[in-house]
Formats: sequence, C-alpha cells, structure tokens
Amino acid sequence: MAESVAVRADGEEREPAGFAFEDRPRMLEGLRAYGLIMAMWVRSTMAYRASFAMTLFGDFAVTAFDFVTILLMFTHVDALGGYSLPEIALLYGLSATAFGVCDLLLGSMDRVGGRVRDGTLDTLLVRPVPVLAQVAADRFALRRLGRITQGLLVLGYALVTLDIAWTPLKTLMLPMTVIGGAAIFGAIFIAGAAFQFVAQDASEVQNSFTYGGTTLLQYPPTVFAKDLVRGVTFVVPLAFASWLPALYVLGREYPVDLPRWVAFLSPLVAAGACGLAGLAWRAGLRSYRSTGS
Repeated sequence: MAESVAVRADGEEREPAGFAFEDRPRMLEGLRAYGLIMAMWVRSTMAYRASFAMTLFGDFAVTAFDFVTILLMFTHVDALGGYSLPEIALLYGLSATAFGVCDLLLGSMDRVGGRVRDGTLDTLLVRPVPVLAQVAADRFALRRLGRITQGLLVLGYALVTLDIAWTPLKTLMLPMTVIGGAAIFGAIFIAGAAFQFVAQDASEVQNSFTYGGTTLLQYPPTVFAKDLVRGVTFVVPLAFASWLPALYVLGREYPVDLPRWVAFLSPLVAAGACGLAGLAWRAGLRSYRSTGS
C-alpha cells in the first residue's frame, strides 16, 4: 500500500499518493501542502492566546534550565575543558538555535512509528500530496519558538561578551552555521523517521541523536573522548552543526587535527545528509504495507 492511488470525480486515476499531481513540481507541491497544514495549526493555536503564551513561556523556561546548569558549573570552576563561559555560550547558542529551528519545522517526525502501528499513515497515503510534507507539518507547535528565543539570547550574550577579531568570513559563518545545523538536524529527524518504518518503537533512538545531539554540542569537544568526537564528525556529522564552525570563529584548533577550512563544509555536509535522508525516507515509505507490516 506504499503507493495508493487517488481517483478523481471523472473516474480517471491521479498519480500515486505522495507524488505531485498535474504539472507542478513535487517539491513545490510539498512546500505548499506544508504551508497550508502549518497555517491551519497556527490558527488553531492562536484561538487560545493565553494558553499559547503559557506554553511558549514553559518551553522557554524548560530549555533555559540547560544553560542554568552550565552557569552553576561555572560557580565552581573558571573553565570547562579549557573553555570559558562565553565560549561555551557560543557553542550552546549556535546548537540550540539551529536545533530549535529544525524542531519547529520537523518536530513531528518522531510520530511516524505511532502512525505505522495504528494505521493512520494510510490516510496520508491517499492524499495527492507528498507524505513527508504531511507528517512534518502535522501538529505544528508554535510554542517551540521558546527554544529558538532562548538559544538566540544565549548566542547574543556570547557575541557581546567574547573578544573576537571579526572578519567577513567569521561574520558569515554564524548564519551559515544556524542554517546548516538546522538542515543536518532535519536530516537526522527524517532518517530516524524512515527507520521507524522498520522498528516502529524507535522514536527514542531518533531522539538520542536529535535532542541528545544538541545537548552534546552545547559542551566543548575537549570534554569528550576522541572516539566520540570522531563519531560525530565522520559518522553522524553533528560536529558540522556547531563545533567546527564555532571553533573557527573562536580561533581554536579542532581536537582531531582537521584543517581549519573544513568549517566551511557545513552547507555541503548538510546537503549530502539531506540527500541521504531523502533516499532513506523513500525506501522506508516503499517498504510500508499498511498496519501490521
């Protein structure tokens, strides 16, 4: 049932569900569908403004405790892994902001396993829009802006406090890191969702790489074993979402002896990761045979 067919009123068949119909490109159709579903959830959220304000503040407060933990550490030490508080704030701010953007846009991807188990994924397959766009926009949570706001505030503190010799390349590196980091986290979200077609109770495995990954990147690489640092550089490229670009801005050497120019590979790594994640998603979707498979 991976490619259900929708039938028009005149009796003619449309293209398989999940593909663009008529002559519009599939990606544009997916973006349009995503925007429509997202707007529906935003209107639903804003119908209860007081509730939205409280949940937004709640998300902000919960994520803020992560940085409070770091502040408490620095009441007892002057440096952590050789890094000062403002330097760690830069790592934290870039990671939290990039992940916050991804979590806002794709945070519903961990529900794929539940949809496979209860059969509700079938309803998405018969609609003439890409399934990925429908899953990603489902239950779009505007309250996740709290995480982005908190990350930006910490990033702002770091930029004001640090004494950095700014150059055009270092200035460009900051927005490039946030965009590239969000894309890398997005690729992990999509690949994890694809894995749930096989292992339906794997949402926590996915979360260990997404939510766990951003927590890892909030601390300097010098506090971790080199094998772990190599793993998040060459296997799951989380280091390109924060560590490598941030260390270039700070003028520090990378702990596994990579040249400084690799910090500029973040967009290419993000594009490659998204391409692989897209292939994994297509493979997972094609293997789906309705509930019970």
